[in-house]
Amino acid sequence: MAERDTAALEGFPVQLTLPVRWGDMDAFAHVNNTVYFQYFESARIAYFERMGIIEGTPSGAGPILASTQCRFRAPVTYPDTVTVGARIPEVGDDRFRMEYAVWSERLATVAAKGEGVVVSFDYASGSKIPLPEAWRAAIAEIEG
Repeated sequence: MAERDTAALEGFPVQLTLPVRWGDMDAFAHVNNTVYFQYFESARIAYFERMGIIEGTPSGAGPILASTQCRFRAPVTYPDTVTVGARIPEVGDDRFRMEYAVWSERLATVAAKGEGVVVSFDYASGSKIPLPEAWRAAIAEIEG
């Protein structure tokens, strides 16, 4: 297994290491594109847990994913281990933008990059709301 280039995930304060499962691959013998969005989701939820905003089913203010995208750079295959980094480089009035990087241990490279927009949402009223100050403070602390 190759050593991870720590510079590749530098600036990603939340990192999650995951095994590539045999069932993650598709008929073309590489990890299916949909799995990368699961990697992003896992890193996003790990970030939310660090923020202290994941506490079961939301009934008031909570995050909701507005958009997500992925840019594939190298095909990951089984067996492998990936490290997924997450960061928030941009915070707006009612949303923030997350960036992700997926590092392949076997390939010793960033195999995919992605981003998503997360909106502050009031689940009781079904509408977006201003980003809570507690979220802003948590993001500032995590991002350093």
